[in-house]
Amino acid sequence: MNKVTTRDLALDLATRIEGLGAISVRRFFGGTALIADGIQFGFVMKGSFYLRVDDASRTRFEALGMNPFSYPGRGKTVTVSSYYAAPDDVFDDNEQLREWAADAYQAALGAIHKISRATETGV
Repeated sequence: MNKVTTRDLALDLATRIEGLGAISVRRFFGGTALIADGIQFGFVMKGSFYLRVDDASRTRFEALGMNPFSYPGRGKTVTVSSYYAAPDDVFDDNEQLREWAADAYQAALGAIHKISRATETGV
């Protein structure tokens, strides 16, 4: 999938996700990020939609057989376990899409708060 269609898919998803406020899309490496209130909660890369996960939501993705984002690195595959591919049926139902996006937003927000707390306590 080329960058234009990746961006088009991200724009389509952004217009279908309601309830998180305005969703912006920005270039993100070779894909397009979805951002709400300055917080990235998902991205589209090579035709796949990835959502931010946390420890609680990761099991939901894994139970559905979804995989984390990965890409070829120098001599090995790099896996980014904080983002998982969204299930295909999410695209068929806007309400379900909004629910998954809201969960991903909460996971991203939680990660930011976790980093902030660690910085404040010097951990």
